[in-house]
Amino acid sequence: MTQPVSYETLQVEAQGPIVRIWLNRPEARNALSDQMIAELTDCFQSLAADSSVRVVQVGGRGPVFCAGADVDWLRRSVELTEEQNRRDAQTLAHLLNLMNQAPQVLIVRAHGVAVGGAMGLCAVGDIVVAADDTKFGFTEVRLGIAPAIISSFVYRKIGETYMRRYFLTGEVFPADVAKAIGLVHEVVPTEGLDERVQALTEAVLAAGPQAVRTTKALVGLVPRLPFEAALALGVDTTARLRVSPEGQEGLRAFLEKRKPQWSS
Repeated sequence: MTQPVSYETLQVEAQGPIVRIWLNRPEARNALSDQMIAELTDCFQSLAADSSVRVVQVGGRGPVFCAGADVDWLRRSVELTEEQNRRDAQTLAHLLNLMNQAPQVLIVRAHGVAVGGAMGLCAVGDIVVAADDTKFGFTEVRLGIAPAIISSFVYRKIGETYMRRYFLTGEVFPADVAKAIGLVHEVVPTEGLDERVQALTEAVLAAGPQAVRTTKALVGLVPRLPFEAALALGVDTTARLRVSPEGQEGLRAFLEKRKPQWSS
């Protein structure tokens, strides 16, 4: 990303192969408004075609990551017809699908509060790191609605048993529970959050760029394929990567006991 676009609800920073996207409505607890969803969609559509970016970090400015849906957005939805609400809901579904399919490694940095729609952002993260005081929750049922839009992504992250447990009560739970059910990968002290996100970013950047992209696509495909098809895909992928310039460089570097020289 050569020059980040200026948005009203986001702050986007580009640093070489790293893009940091900050939800930037701290006065509204970074709640997801229709404008923020539109701007995130625009940002991830641009990133989808940008091979120079290898890692995307998503975090929130201010005291919380994201407090779910914006109150004004919800208020307007009360006046919409069912068809209008369907089109409105589709915007969030489209955004989460874009984020889920992003070719870059997506690292989500959660702190403070992550509830409602923010749980969808966590569910599509390849790596999710949370501050130890973060509160999580699928709180939609307490508003008389359901966590329906995010459910497809959450299912692939935490499975049916924990969806039954936490979708149905709408209760708020701590970061250690979020880690135990698989929504979060690591929990760290608040003061160590940035350092840990950066360390994970550097770990990704040490790997082959095309290998990481291919592996992310593989992770998305394998669970959805019949066993024999998944096995065949694994064989084909391995053969293709071994003879690729990047694979050749990585294997030779390993054999020669030196650091590989990756090209982007």
